[in-house]
Amino acid sequence: MPASPLPIAVLHLDESCLGNGQDRATPGGAGGLIEVRAGGAIQRRDFHIHAPDTTNNRMALAGAIAALQLLAGKGKRLDVLLISDSEYLVKGMREWVPGWIARGWTRKGGAIENLELWRVLVDSARRHRVQFGWVRGHKGHPKNEYANDLAVLAATEQVTSQGAVESGFGEWLEGKRKLGLYQDYDPDASFAALERRVKAGESFPLRLAE
Repeated sequence: MPASPLPIAVLHLDESCLGNGQDRATPGGAGGLIEVRAGGAIQRRDFHIHAPDTTNNRMALAGAIAALQLLAGKGKRLDVLLISDSEYLVKGMREWVPGWIARGWTRKGGAIENLELWRVLVDSARRHRVQFGWVRGHKGHPKNEYANDLAVLAATEQVTSQGAVESGFGEWLEGKRKLGLYQDYDPDASFAALERRVKAGESFPLRLAE
């Protein structure tokens, strides 16, 4: 990819579904941490959404849609690195969707599950220049763990934020450090490292080390 002249955003997203796959209503949520640089300073915002009866996969797609549409709300086009622990979301956008589109939104072997959400996600991603990257969940990635907590809160309390709101990540991280976690983790340096790679036009692998 060529070096980016666009403003850069890094998104850390996660999803939750309480009782996923059970034969009953399964409430869900999705949430994320949005990181951008404005005026030389790193700014962080949170968002979360909910649904009364859903699946993990649907919430992963819905969360990505919500995040990308929030970024596009002021008409800006950004260079976005979207990080999620949902292989369904990341592998879908990187490997499956191009073939579906080439075949007129069909796939070999039957109907595309969650077709309408996939179509909305593709339209939302086209507003920006987006790369999707996967990290393994619950493996100590602080920003992924924070996004997970936002998603679980949204699912449990069935609440949706009013757009992108002031982030509680700093307070959350301080609380974790009091428990002995993430002592050497520098969230600003982590963002800056990814920002440099995006700005340089790096093509990220499907599986991210960060």
